[in-house]
Amino acid sequence: MKTVRCFCAVAVVAALVSPAAQGQEAPKPGPEHEVLKKLEGNWDLVMKFGGGESKGTVTYKMDLGGLWLSGALESELFGAKFQGKSLETYDAAKKKYISVWVDSMGTQPMILEGGYDKDKKTLTLTGEHPGQDGKLAKWKSVSTLADDNTINFSMFVGDDKEPMFTIVYKRKK
Repeated sequence: MKTVRCFCAVAVVAALVSPAAQGQEAPKPGPEHEVLKKLEGNWDLVMKFGGGESKGTVTYKMDLGGLWLSGALESELFGAKFQGKSLETYDAAKKKYISVWVDSMGTQPMILEGGYDKDKKTLTLTGEHPGQDGKLAKWKSVSTLADDNTINFSMFVGDDKEPMFTIVYKRKK
């Protein structure tokens, strides 16, 4: 029995390293990833929501071979420490940007996708995620790169014309 397991392990390793398994070239960052790369660095942020305001920081870095922008946000929200993590990339097969967001207020990831308008310097992403009532709702994020040191972000829920919250990011000098 031990010989059979050893043979199977060797066969799996051989299959994984064979030229046929390696036939596909690994993906490389494209020009769309340059949009994300511009966000690398340390940022201060001010979030506004329902008459309230919260300050915090976020750090972005290109990760995983330059294919993903990873972000780590720290702030205070409703008197408690708030943390969030993001991963963003450009999916060449879908021809869309993809964003994954998780935070310390929930256990379900938010996954949004969409496009970048080069002329307006605006990334607009949409998807479905539970709303405040727990029911599935439409979400839309709009990030405008006002300049190399400022990002204006708005998050909309459902068909609301006014954002649920806004964030202004300023690059730390």
